[in-house]
Amino acid sequence: MWHKKLFAPLVLPMHFFAAAILLGAGLLCQPISCTGPTVSFLDALFTATSAACVTGLTVTDTGTTFTRFGHTVILALIQLGGLGIMTFSTLVFYLWRRRVSLADHIAVGQSLLHDASFHLGRFLTRVAVVTAVIEGVGALGLHVFDPVGFTPFSAVFHSVSAFCNAGFGLFPDNLMRYTGHPGINLVIMWLIVSGGLGFAVLIEGYRVARGRLWGPERTGGRHLALSWYARTVFAVSAFLVFVGAAMIFCGEFLGGRYPELPVLDRIVAALFQSVSCRTAGFNTLDIGRMADASLVIMILLMFIGGSPGSCAGGIKTTTFRVLAAFGRAKMFGRKQAVVGRFAVDDDTVDRAVTLTIFAAGLVLGSVLLLCFTEGAVAPHVEAGGRFMEILFEVVSAFGTVGLSTGITPGLSPAGKVVITLLMFVGRLGPILFLSALQGFQEPLRYRWPEQNMMIG
Repeated sequence: MWHKKLFAPLVLPMHFFAAAILLGAGLLCQPISCTGPTVSFLDALFTATSAACVTGLTVTDTGTTFTRFGHTVILALIQLGGLGIMTFSTLVFYLWRRRVSLADHIAVGQSLLHDASFHLGRFLTRVAVVTAVIEGVGALGLHVFDPVGFTPFSAVFHSVSAFCNAGFGLFPDNLMRYTGHPGINLVIMWLIVSGGLGFAVLIEGYRVARGRLWGPERTGGRHLALSWYARTVFAVSAFLVFVGAAMIFCGEFLGGRYPELPVLDRIVAALFQSVSCRTAGFNTLDIGRMADASLVIMILLMFIGGSPGSCAGGIKTTTFRVLAAFGRAKMFGRKQAVVGRFAVDDDTVDRAVTLTIFAAGLVLGSVLLLCFTEGAVAPHVEAGGRFMEILFEVVSAFGTVGLSTGITPGLSPAGKVVITLLMFVGRLGPILFLSALQGFQEPLRYRWPEQNMMIG
């Protein structure tokens, strides 16, 4: 019985990701992968986990530490992590065997769509095609805007990293050299947003746009419209991007900082950081120099993350929207949490609340561990801003973002292990771990007596 639960469909992605990470770590610590002395297995494991979990946190400089072979290994891990090991394996089964088990059908459906009833083969083929097209167009755009900085390999690497929301770069300063380059900023932002919306929303948006472009006569007389779910994803994503950009702009640029940047470059920089900190990990501003107000806003955005079924991490935009609707309903004494023209069912609200509580507990627990391992137990006047740096690092790892105030290379071995595990949980999603954990529990056949308790 236990071995069946250990290899249940919901648990299989954990095995696939763990196997890919271990294989990648083994390759990255080989001499062929390193330009100088080989990195330790712990650093290789950290890098492989960060790549497969599309996080972007690094303990070494990716561009100078690893060779072209090492970069290729990292690129492969990013692509596998972005699309999902389960998606790739099921696509291979479909193309080779032309059939997929019901268990794989349900597992992929639950991880990529809000509805498991879909044509698996057609969907996976579209995913592969859409991914290749977006990454190809992004790589071409980067190479055209800067053929010297973005060589063909570098352009492909950064395009895949941006679309998969990984945040890995080959430049020592990430993308800070392109702060005043609107073309590069727009391409990277477009790739990040596309990867963070979710494959189902991307395909639905493309189908609706194509239908409206062709007209009703080409779509059987039907006027195609976005579903309630897709509209919610687009609306929440746009809200977070623009509100986040406005607040980061206020936190960074209203105090007279960065006088060397023109107003337009400041607006683009704030918009870029709002888009990137949701889950991508690229930065055009020095995160270590940013104001605490901006860091707090970025922590909130990182915790929310992207949308379900995407390359992004975090608790997801739809969870945030359901929680907002639930809070509003309780404040006004209403029984239903309304989003748009529909009310969210009670099971969804329960999952959103449970997921958020679990994620918050995981983040706070990890912060406490890192406070012990990274020396933040010193008096506050001596530790300075260490707590903020640790909190930022933990939320970045959980949301698979990859932004850092600069403490990642200096993490202790124990701290690296904590961040590695946090990236693993954050990429697969807390809801998957909760579902897998509940699968090992036997259902209770009794109820405890209930009693009122004073709260508030």
